[in-house]
Amino acid sequence: MQDTFLQEFEQRGYLNQCTDKSALGEVMSKGKIRAYIGFDCTAPSLHVGSLMQIMCLRLLQKYGHQPIVLLGGGTTLIGDPSGKDETRKILDKKEIDKNIKSIENVFKIFLKSKNPKTKPIFVNNYSWLSKLNYINFLREIGKHFTINKMLTFDSVKLRLEREQSLSYMEFNYMMLQAFDFYELNKRYKCVLQVGGSDQWGNIVNGTDLIKRKNKKQTYGLTTPLLTTSSGAKMGKTEKGAIWLNKKMLSPYDYWQFWRNTDDKDVMNFLKLFTDLNVQEIESLNKNINELKILLANETTTMLHGYKSAKDSELTAKKTFEDKSIGKDLPAVKLRKNELANGINILDLVLLTKLGNSKGEIRRMIKNNGLKINNEIVKDDSKVFYQNNFDQSNSLKVSHGKKQHVIVKII
Repeated sequence: MQDTFLQEFEQRGYLNQCTDKSALGEVMSKGKIRAYIGFDCTAPSLHVGSLMQIMCLRLLQKYGHQPIVLLGGGTTLIGDPSGKDETRKILDKKEIDKNIKSIENVFKIFLKSKNPKTKPIFVNNYSWLSKLNYINFLREIGKHFTINKMLTFDSVKLRLEREQSLSYMEFNYMMLQAFDFYELNKRYKCVLQVGGSDQWGNIVNGTDLIKRKNKKQTYGLTTPLLTTSSGAKMGKTEKGAIWLNKKMLSPYDYWQFWRNTDDKDVMNFLKLFTDLNVQEIESLNKNINELKILLANETTTMLHGYKSAKDSELTAKKTFEDKSIGKDLPAVKLRKNELANGINILDLVLLTKLGNSKGEIRRMIKNNGLKINNEIVKDDSKVFYQNNFDQSNSLKVSHGKKQHVIVKII
């Protein structure tokens, strides 16, 4: 029997909860549906923490369904309290609009647009939320929400239990998200909302509101909140967020993020973040390092293209195995006149941002953790001149085994 969307959704590990799985499966078997996921627009790009949701939209397209990408131009003005310890920074509309344009470009890479029946529909909830009349909203929508029930949702309950402030503005967020689903159902016949498990209460509110107002049955699906085996939040590293935007993170750094996946997470991540067939993944007969390279190549190809993935693999091989300088390593520029009297090792490393202070860099040197062109640096007063650079005027600075930056004279 041929797989359905819901079967593969579950096989890949995307399924956490569903409001009515059998009924949703029946609806999807009878015809193609529209489903939506909402995204905040707090930055110019999404990061890897949003990638599972993007993969869900990609899977919808695979089975002939049409994804709706809701970019929260209206709700981002307020901020979603779900999973947050404190109120988000409030952005102005101009900044949010700029972020929306940039984020749309990410979706255009991951989602296909040629087929009019499956191409993504982009919507901005500012278009209807900005027109709401507060008194009418309270009369028509607010009457369907009870404070008793709203206080039971995790997004509210956890903040209150920790005695962290929750503004009335944020408290309203769940009503606005339910209203989004109601509007999308009315305008686009959208029957399914997908979101992270922390969105469960908001999604159920939406299905309830549609049933009360439109007398229509809609559904909710949630994905598990993903952490790595070490317990870290997906998409964040010591060096910062893993952005889905080439201008904010190089293809090589993106490739390295996946290459450095913990052994325990590799098989899981191959199912969650690649298009490889689940059965094919389960039957792979490769050692763990080969699996990590496969994961890095598949994920990087999806975002940056095949050539960038292979270039990144080659750069990593040169850097780690051949001990040479790979062309795709992150690079910083140094002007020739800045080298006239040489540059101290501490200033050189500060330039690469591998260390944030001279004290931190001295500790790296003391612990034998800093290398220049694969040679351990022992002296924190060492000075480098142009003759320390290679024929291409490059020099490699390394911290540990995984962090490398090229300093290039211009």
